Formats: sequence, structure tokens, C-alpha cells
Amino acid sequence: MSFSAKVILDSVNPHNGIRLITSELTYPRFIHAEFMTHRMFSRNAASSRAIPSKKMIGMVKNDPAMPVYWGKNRSGMSSNEELQGDRLIMARDHWLSARDVMVGYAKDLTISMKLHKQIANRILEPWKYITVICTATQYSNFFALRDHKDAQPEIAHLARLWKMAQFNSIPRERDWHIPYIQKDEQGLPLEIRQKVSVARCARVSYLTHDGVRSIDKDLVLYQRLLTGGGSGHWSPFEHVAMATDEMETRRNFADGTKKSQPIWCGNFQGWVQLRKMQRGECQ
Repeated sequence: MSFSAKVILDSVNPHNGIRLITSELTYPRFIHAEFMTHRMFSRNAASSRAIPSKKMIGMVKNDPAMPVYWGKNRSGMSSNEELQGDRLIMARDHWLSARDVMVGYAKDLTISMKLHKQIANRILEPWKYITVICTATQYSNFFALRDHKDAQPEIAHLARLWKMAQFNSIPRERDWHIPYIQKDEQGLPLEIRQKVSVARCARVSYLTHDGVRSIDKDLVLYQRLLTGGGSGHWSPFEHVAMATDEMETRRNFADGTKKSQPIWCGNFQGWVQLRKMQRGECQ
């Protein structure tokens, strides 16, 4: 699996030129907490709770997440010198030996003790890659902090891959930003495309967990997300958005001046999230 960053859909608001990008990112689970601190992003991630333990064990055995830089211990949050020679080899071996121990425990927990995967899988997470779908209009703070010499090397590596993916992506003007809709599905009614997209964003894939593409199953999942638990699971609705030409006036608290600018809707500027169009949500 390894690191990856690819743009799923790249849209430009035809009224104000604001770019909305949906990306699919894969990175080590052990930097996920750092990624989650960036509040301008709408995110959904493949959950450890949904992966069968046998499959999870195979993932960490065959393709374990590893540090990209084996920094030598020192005071502070970052290291400017990497281990060399035998110490580097031993550090890598110890990382994998710890993985092997946890794999053994995971097998015991799931096979011998019949423990549910939502618990047993957790002890394997340091060696697991995670795939995340992320949509946003604002990226400057993330790249300023994470594409930096003081950032954790793994998230800095992700930031550089992601910056390159965005640089190489060609945006298109759109009135609706609807990720994961395939070419042969573009003729479907708008409402169906919206619902299908929401379901696929929840799965972080245009395929079902069975590895097939099924609009019927997408619509069933959409309905569960809309009404599940009595209040709805709203986060996948954020990736689908409508371009708007609405403006608002905001005051600069630093100097008191007022400025007209495209409206903010949740964490997006210039785009209205489908989430905010649902009953129970507000602008």
C-alpha cells in the first residue's frame, strides 16, 4: 500500500475562482492524529473497525508501515541526525519484531478468545497504513506546517507528495463537486449522483467493501448515513458541494476594516456543503 496522494476531483467555482479539491491519501496510521489537527479539512477514513482481523493481520505482515527517517535520540520534538550502520539495522529489526509480537496477540484475541475486530485490530495500528479522503478549499496552513524541516518526517513526506499531486492536477469549472462518480455515471440524475458520492466518500472508495461497484448498495448506505442513530452520520456529506456566488462582509479584528468576500459554509469558502442542506443542519 505505502504512501500515496492522488487527486480524486478538482473543481473551480465559476463565480469566484475558488478551487475545491478532493484527494485520496494513504499514510502510516501513526501520523493520523497529526493530520486530524487540521480543522479546515473535511475527512473520512477507512476504519480499523470495518476491516476483518484476518485481512488486517495480512496487511501489517505483508506491507507494514515503517518510519521514513530513523532519527537519533535527542532533546526536542525532532531529530536532525539519522541512525547509521548496525544501529539502523537493529532499529528496523526491532520495529518489525514488535509487529510480529502484536500479530501473535491479535491472532490469539480473535481466534482463541473470539474478540471482536474493533478491539483486536487496535493493537496492530502502529504498523498499518490508513487511507483517507480529504476535501478542502484551504491548504496553505497545512503545507506551511507539514512541508517543513521540523515536521515529523512521515507527515512531511505526505505533504510533499500531496503538494505535487495538486500541482499536477488540472481543475475544471463546475457548479457541483461530486467525487467518485465514474464517467459512465455522469448521466445519472443529480440527486442520485449526490447520494452515490456520499456513500462512496463514507467508504473512501467507489467500490463496496466486497470490491464491486453497486449503485443500489450505495443508495442503501446513503440512507443509513442520513438517518442512522436517529441523527445521521454527516461527515461524508461534506465532500459533495455546490458552487455559490454569495458574498458576505467580514470585519478584520486586527484593524477594524470591513471586507466583502465569498461566503464561508462550514470549513469551505465559496462552496455550500451538501451537509448544510440537510434537515437538522444549518448555514
